[in-house]
Amino acid sequence: MALTPSNMLPLGTIAPDFNLMDTISDQRLFLNDLKGENGTVILFICNHCPYVIHVNPLLTKIALEYQQKGISFVAISSNDIENYPQDAPHYMKQVAKKEHYPFPYLFDETQKVAKAYDAACTPDMYLFDKNLALVYRGQLDDSRPGNKKPLTGVDLKNAIDNLLSNRPISSIQKPSMGCNIKWK
Repeated sequence: MALTPSNMLPLGTIAPDFNLMDTISDQRLFLNDLKGENGTVILFICNHCPYVIHVNPLLTKIALEYQQKGISFVAISSNDIENYPQDAPHYMKQVAKKEHYPFPYLFDETQKVAKAYDAACTPDMYLFDKNLALVYRGQLDDSRPGNKKPLTGVDLKNAIDNLLSNRPISSIQKPSMGCNIKWK
C-alpha cells in the first residue's frame, strides 16, 4: 500500500459521465441522476484503505450537512477485486451500512471511471459546481492516520461553503493522500 497523492485534474474540467452499479440499492445510476442542485462531490474510496477508514465518520457527517444545501455526494470504488477481494461489491454494501453512508456507493468494475477522473488514491475528492465543472480537487484536511492532526474537513468544507456563497474558491489546493487505487 503505497502513499499516493491526487493527480489534481485541471480545474474547470467537466465531470465525466458514468453509469455504475450502486452497491446499496443494487441499481445502475447515472451521474446526471445523482448531481446536486448546487454541486456534486465525487469521492473515490474503498473498504480497506486506512486513510478512508480514518475519514469515514466525517465524510458521513459532511454529506448529511451539505445534502440539505443542495450538494450531492457520490462514492465510487474502483479497486481490482480479484487481488483485493475485501473491496468486492457485497463488502461495499456492508461498509456503507456500517458507516451509515447517506450517499450511493458505486462499483467501477472496469476502472474506466477512475481513469476518466484521473483518480489516483483513496480517498480522492472532487467538487463540481451545478454545471458539473470542477472547482475543487484535493484533500479533506491535513489529518492522516497517526499524525495526531484533528479531523475537521476544513479544506473540502471551505470549498463547498465558497461554492454555495458564490465566492471564489482558491486555486491553491493540496492533493489528497492515501492508498493508491489498485489497478488491474
